[in-house]
Amino acid sequence: MKNSTHFIKSFLPATICLLAAPALYAQSISEEQGLSVEEVVVFSQKQPYRGDVPLESLPQQVQVISGDMLDQLGEVSFQGALDMAGGLARQNSFGGLWDSFAIRGFAGDENLPSGYLINGFSGGRGYSGNRDASNIETIEVLKGPGSALYGRGEPGGTINVVTKKPQFEKEGSINVSIGNYSTRRVEADYTNKLSDSVAFRINGAYKDAGSFRDTIETKKLDLTPSLLFVLSDKTSLNYELEILDQETPFDRGIVAIDLDPKVVDVETFYGEPQDGPIKIKATGHQFLLQHDLDSGWSVLGGLGYRKSSFEGLSSETELSGSRQILTRESIQETNDVGPNEYVNRQRRGRDYDATDLSGRIELTGTFDTGSTKHHFLAGMDAYDYELDVVQLRWRDDWPTSTYFVDLNNPVYGQAQDQVLGPNTDRLETQEAFGLYMQDQIDVSDQWKVLLGLRYDDFNQEVTNRKNDPATVSMSEETALSPRFGVTYEASDNVSVYASYAEGFRPNSGADASGNTFDPEESQSYEVGMKISSMEGRLNTTVALFKMEKSNILTADPVNAGETAALGEAESEGLEIDITAELSDSVDLMFSYAYVNAGTTTDLYNFDWGVNLPAGSELINVPENSANLMLNKRFNLDGAEAVLGFTLNYVDDRLGETIDPTYRLPKYTLLNVFGSYQLNNQARLTMNIDNITDEKHYVSSYHKWWTTPGLPTSYTLGVTYNF
Repeated sequence: MKNSTHFIKSFLPATICLLAAPALYAQSISEEQGLSVEEVVVFSQKQPYRGDVPLESLPQQVQVISGDMLDQLGEVSFQGALDMAGGLARQNSFGGLWDSFAIRGFAGDENLPSGYLINGFSGGRGYSGNRDASNIETIEVLKGPGSALYGRGEPGGTINVVTKKPQFEKEGSINVSIGNYSTRRVEADYTNKLSDSVAFRINGAYKDAGSFRDTIETKKLDLTPSLLFVLSDKTSLNYELEILDQETPFDRGIVAIDLDPKVVDVETFYGEPQDGPIKIKATGHQFLLQHDLDSGWSVLGGLGYRKSSFEGLSSETELSGSRQILTRESIQETNDVGPNEYVNRQRRGRDYDATDLSGRIELTGTFDTGSTKHHFLAGMDAYDYELDVVQLRWRDDWPTSTYFVDLNNPVYGQAQDQVLGPNTDRLETQEAFGLYMQDQIDVSDQWKVLLGLRYDDFNQEVTNRKNDPATVSMSEETALSPRFGVTYEASDNVSVYASYAEGFRPNSGADASGNTFDPEESQSYEVGMKISSMEGRLNTTVALFKMEKSNILTADPVNAGETAALGEAESEGLEIDITAELSDSVDLMFSYAYVNAGTTTDLYNFDWGVNLPAGSELINVPENSANLMLNKRFNLDGAEAVLGFTLNYVDDRLGETIDPTYRLPKYTLLNVFGSYQLNNQARLTMNIDNITDEKHYVSSYHKWWTTPGLPTSYTLGVTYNF
């Protein structure tokens, strides 16, 4: 049908052959030469799109959050972990059921989960619920330009989750924790060898918890078994299975009365418990191959397949002003209802399904040209993605509405016999492939130059089945994304860098009229300095950045659940990241970000009936934010103990795209954590979040869909290692 269709159909089987061939070849050689697998040297697997260039040598700002740090902080969610990264801001969480964030002010499509990578594969496409931290080895936050390698991403940066891998030595742990709001959680991790050349690992978590939000309860299972085959001293194959089963009610949050979210209690739920939970199921497979050639070069290959679904009913505050009782200055006397006393709702039924098949192959290594050393990589990747969206809706109008609740004392039980009609019925398919290369050149001991280029071919087809007959919108795009960077290492402890990149990201979905969107195109600039002192125990990165992006999208505040084009935008700012070992027993981590993000073109939207002038802020993006972590290790009655705290500051920010007067208030959260080593195997843990019980709001879609943050909460746990 299209050139890329043929390419994908030929590329993916070819990738399978390339994945299998080195492994079979290595096995054959081993058998022929009688090599003993007992002599196998286990080597760590390389990360794709990286080559052999260390993170600290890249001409961009990089922040790494380790799984050990998350364990110490008691953080069990991916979204919560990102709160420790500078320049990241929470975005619309879709009823609390997906992870969403902006990097340096840009968030992508607010009606889809945020894009991030899992071992180099997309983890954001589709519906995979709230990612758990139980399988996280590290989170790499690569800020700034990277599109010439990763492709189809945000100019603000790329987040890559590196998962825990099987080990050949027995190691295991189990953690049991309880907390307020009837929170119970069990997490386990075990790895060992099956033979001298095969190791396995299985980890995961089960959570059964209530919430500070009335009537909200969550049941969630995460399971991630994996296998590592060491086929020779140069070849390894890793397989990972990821299973998610989550049940959580859909929750749009609270309503702001007269633009003040603090009027109503943060506990008040305006949905309908009778709707039951949204059921999210996801299954992911990853095959990762690494083969080291005799020349010192490496071949990396991978296949990923993810299938996910999102199904259930919800009752949500009505956003249409003409239908919402909250907007009425006066109410008919016969209704005996005053303004700001009740809120009426609509019901929705969702049946969303997504499949995502992707593959890549990459060659990486070094070579010399005279006195110049080249760190080179080249590869190609492709994906085939399908998104099936069916949404039903029932709504009525005031004053005939009967589907409303008291703002301060909602009485539930009205969800009974409403007949939901079609609202959205859409099938979207995407097919894409890319070719990329990068060369980081050591011109001298001090000067490093990075050159990169990526070619993307993208095809999209959106079928609107709600129309009779169904209508089809198609788009085809190609793009070249160059990247350039230069690093000057003034000494062993100080380096300065500058980088430039152009980016390309296809926009998914269609607007309320069924029209597809033009792809986002971006330009990014960054200059920075990296300083290492105290014999490497204090590391500081300072970066200045500027990004320009066209064809950006925003959540449609009038046609709720739809997406609208916002035009062009710009983001510029400053980031400071510091990690330090202040002493043998004291660790510190600090991040600060100043982000000035807004539109650069005037926009008049006829559906909204509003004009957005150039310079309008982007929703949910604070101008200032900062994070601080400080902990100390000490002996308590001869046993090892840890005590520390984190501070998280978020500035006030825009809470609704079409109403610049609605702002979410700033907040500062103080969290305390600690642990006590009972013996060689058992450890007690304690975490208290928001110890000052500050009322705060983490994100907003609309003034009537605002997500409140967690009040004071605590967790007590015990970890047993074996």
